[in-house]
Amino acid sequence: MPRFTASRFVLVACAALALSGCQNFGDVTASISGSSQMPTDDAGLRAYADHWGKVYGDHPGEKYSSITYAKALRALTRYKEAAAVMQAAAAKAPKDFQILGEYGKALADVGELQQAREVLSHSYPADRPDWRLLSAQGSVADRLDDHASAQQFYQAALKIVPDEPSVLSNLGLSFALSKRLDEAERTLRVAVDQPKADTRVRQNLALVLSLEGKFGEAEEVSRKDMSPEDARGNVASIRQMIAQNDSWRAIQQGAAKRAPGAHAAPQG
Repeated sequence: MPRFTASRFVLVACAALALSGCQNFGDVTASISGSSQMPTDDAGLRAYADHWGKVYGDHPGEKYSSITYAKALRALTRYKEAAAVMQAAAAKAPKDFQILGEYGKALADVGELQQAREVLSHSYPADRPDWRLLSAQGSVADRLDDHASAQQFYQAALKIVPDEPSVLSNLGLSFALSKRLDEAERTLRVAVDQPKADTRVRQNLALVLSLEGKFGEAEEVSRKDMSPEDARGNVASIRQMIAQNDSWRAIQQGAAKRAPGAHAAPQG
């Protein structure tokens, strides 16, 4: 397993909570139906993107090549290019649900949140919502500080896929942003207990535990994906980040006020 450095953990956590200055929307949803399987290694992903870039160049705006190429660009964090690809596809097919779904996520990646919210609201039929896109809508709403709406989107998604760990993880983080750390922890513990829970879900639980001041438990969770040394380093980095960042402190302190006597402050 590659070394999971503290700096990488902090960047992931920062993106997950969408605090000020964290612009990476990421791809918390699964692939849109119809796209081929992407490689996971860097070299393979670059080759995959190059191939689909050539296919797209021969057929600009065509649905399948646009979606596949844009997903590869997003995986390479070439977000502006992905948004441009999907903008062209949406101009040709402004009512295609799959195109709108990918375009909405690409817009969120580049920080065009209001437009992303509008596009995603038209990315599936009202009588057949896509849980992945509901979760994406929730992520956008959280980044717009509309946590109540975000939680409604996540709950709607969970009615379709109960106990889906990626949605539960997003819901838990939304509770954290709402300064409801007890609910955030409970939700994330359910998420990590699911068979499909991945490293990111466990990281999010470790983050919330750290916000609650439960640093020993946070290290225990982190050790499931890294060495004890790296787990200690990651939790130490989160503690430092909480101490230095006004947004993180506001979440922590606000949660403490909601639950008098709760142990939420970092310990020395």
